[in-house]
Amino acid sequence: MRPTVDVPLTVNRECAVPLAVQVAGQLRDAMRAGGLRAGERLPSTRGLAALLGVSRTVVTDAYQQLYAEGWLDGRHGSGTYVADGTLPHENGQARAVGAPVSVPAGAPFSAPLSAPRRAHREAAPRGVVDLRPGRPWVSGYDETAWRRAWRSAGDLPLNAFPDPYGHPELRELLAEHLRRARAVPVGAGNVMVTRGTGNGLDLIAATLLRPGDRAGVEEPGWRAARRIFASRGAEVVPCPVDEQGVIVEALPDDLRVLYTTPAHQFPVGGRLPIPRRERLLAWARRTGAIVVEDDYDAEFRYDVAPLPALYGLDPGRVVLLGTLSKSLGPDVGLGWLVAPADLLDAVAERRMYVADRTSGPVQRAVTTLLERGDLDRHLRRMRLEYARRRAAIVEALGPYVRGDTAGLHVMVTLPAGVVPGLVRRAGERGVLLDTTEAHHHGPTRVHGLVLGYGSASRADVRRGCAVIRELMPAEGA
Repeated sequence: MRPTVDVPLTVNRECAVPLAVQVAGQLRDAMRAGGLRAGERLPSTRGLAALLGVSRTVVTDAYQQLYAEGWLDGRHGSGTYVADGTLPHENGQARAVGAPVSVPAGAPFSAPLSAPRRAHREAAPRGVVDLRPGRPWVSGYDETAWRRAWRSAGDLPLNAFPDPYGHPELRELLAEHLRRARAVPVGAGNVMVTRGTGNGLDLIAATLLRPGDRAGVEEPGWRAARRIFASRGAEVVPCPVDEQGVIVEALPDDLRVLYTTPAHQFPVGGRLPIPRRERLLAWARRTGAIVVEDDYDAEFRYDVAPLPALYGLDPGRVVLLGTLSKSLGPDVGLGWLVAPADLLDAVAERRMYVADRTSGPVQRAVTTLLERGDLDRHLRRMRLEYARRRAAIVEALGPYVRGDTAGLHVMVTLPAGVVPGLVRRAGERGVLLDTTEAHHHGPTRVHGLVLGYGSASRADVRRGCAVIRELMPAEGA
């Protein structure tokens, strides 16, 4: 057993910052600076609590946060260690923010390529349990707050010259929301109001990509991202993921843009640990690539505080996309794009060129929801409700569940040959399911189900999981 490393820590009881946050922050800084190195053993929670004169709960909470971020590794019977793969900053100094984003001159204003027509996804018939991902519980909103927001929207006159950046008041409120909810230090000057994630991603693609540029998308990953990049003439490059997220070492050096979902990888469900986030940003700085971070359901976490957004770690190389489609509903049609000011200006110019805009009344209504705190209250209610549904899935299918710490979906791992028949038989019994196969660009690497619990009631979640459990092969079969 390795000796325990001596950790120089202090706590300030007069500071407004909670003690557990102080301890976690000092340990994190020590690992970043190289004072604590991979493989070194930390004191026990009891021992460190005694040394600092705090309760054991304080140290336990600090360790749990660092476990969640990927900084620490627990080894049964031997203690807590600094995880392998942590990257201290060079010479103990903080890394510099990346160079400004270069926008290609004369990048094309290409129209999206036509795609095969397909029926849009409709609500499941009465009595059918829909466990497909991608839909929130749209009936959970506060009707009084919703009506009040739309009355305020009706009080404003129509604008003959919509601002391509969005209403200034809403941009300020969104910046504050991101600072409060996602610890993103951003000002309104870096925020653009969009019609949602797809709109924001298409604006970025139209601004940055020339025909033939290579654009990376996680594999498996969000199908719409592949279609958007392809529609702008890019060569789509599948970038493999594991249970934690995108594999940095597998990224090619010639990508112009990489689309990633680090807070809750879709569909596998992993969250990118802090050390890997730093390696990803180091790759982006070295290659000149732009990382597009989709923060699509980061508001919903069920274990510890959310990990910091990539944008907050390096605003010079990251574009952050967000949306209200998961927190309120897709029909609201509002999201945001956070980027360096020069890139945001280029996107605004393109937006004006193609007459793309976000509805003014929708912006006014969302402004009211944010001003009055209605959106925050809604998120708190839904976080509790979704946590109960997620718990029902874990209780029923626990050993097979992956990616259950956040968001509105989990992955259920299954042998490849089992999935098609199980989905078919579940459908015959009134349970609609989605598979990982549908989210691959090439051959299926990850096999299983993608279970969404946003749009199904708790009773329906339990019923659907019971059907799945009955149809799963017996263990050892």
